[in-house]
Amino acid sequence: MAEASTLAVTARDRAGKGAARAERRAGRIPAVIYGGKEDPVLISVEPKSLRREMNSGQLFSTVYTLDIGKGERVLPREVQYHPVTDRAQHIDFLRVTAATKLAVEVAVVFTNEEECPGLKRGGVLNIVRRAIEFYCRVDAIPNEIEIDLTGLEIGDGVHISMVKLPDGVEPTITDRDFTIATIAAPTVVVEEEGTTEGEEGEEGEEGAAEEDAAEDTEE
Repeated sequence: MAEASTLAVTARDRAGKGAARAERRAGRIPAVIYGGKEDPVLISVEPKSLRREMNSGQLFSTVYTLDIGKGERVLPREVQYHPVTDRAQHIDFLRVTAATKLAVEVAVVFTNEEECPGLKRGGVLNIVRRAIEFYCRVDAIPNEIEIDLTGLEIGDGVHISMVKLPDGVEPTITDRDFTIATIAAPTVVVEEEGTTEGEEGEEGEEGAAEEDAAEDTEE
């Protein structure tokens, strides 16, 4: 289940593009808390704290408790990035309660690769979905979805129906048994033979023709 974590944030009292640029120049990332039938709250996030959470792969499935005012329980919903540097420019946080239900993406992790016969025979793990979107209550968000590769052979696939999900957690795609990953056959690249010899033969013929032409000219 999603566990409440913390982010290093500070309150800010100025809105607008100019104020947001000033926050970035000061080394902070502007953000906003919205929802819950309350007024939006402007905050700034420490980049180091955000990078740590982003590197975990669970940023959008983790509920955070922010030390702002009376305390805000939030879920990150969107991060805007700079088009050139790819650095985070702004973050939207949604206020949540234990009863809040929403769609959220959860990271997929694969385990027991060493117990997968297909991989041992040279097969390749072809990952179709690195994250899956689920609809559930905030207090039921899984930290991650674990896919056990034990016993899978080349040609086998893992579908959502094969995954045991926590109670109250449902995929947002319900009209098909979608694929999460497959064990694909190894790809063998065969180099073409004879190309080099052919090219050398053509060059040799051209060289001989040039020599004959030179001899005719001398005569």
